[in-house]
Amino acid sequence: MIFVDTSAFYAVLDRDDQVHAAAQSIWSRLLLTAQRSPLITSNYILVECLALLQARLGISAVRLFHDDVLPMIRLEWISPAEHMAAVQAVMAANRRGLSVVDCTSFALMRRLGLQQAFCFDGHFVEQGFSPLTSEHA
Repeated sequence: MIFVDTSAFYAVLDRDDQVHAAAQSIWSRLLLTAQRSPLITSNYILVECLALLQARLGISAVRLFHDDVLPMIRLEWISPAEHMAAVQAVMAANRRGLSVVDCTSFALMRRLGLQQAFCFDGHFVEQGFSPLTSEHA
């Protein structure tokens, strides 16, 4: 199973994103292996993606994401305990950039025993996870 972050979803959908080509390459390979290695995201990532896509790319991107991308993803729900732990982690980190959504993603990955993430966010590496590259997908 591979966790998919907002940074990856956005890079796949925004042709102007600086890592779009790499994201497209990884995404294409992941779709070919999704039966063997399911793609997972969280309800928090879903909300973050929908808001980001609507704000930056418009409602047509939201429709594309909802209708064409989401059906290929297993959606996991963040528990109240994971939410509270994420809020506490952000407060304890006491720095900008690390978000509650990031911390819920790390908690979910640990709960599910996931090591790999399709992401372009350095916080995953800081937390000991392995981001996919085009060679690893």
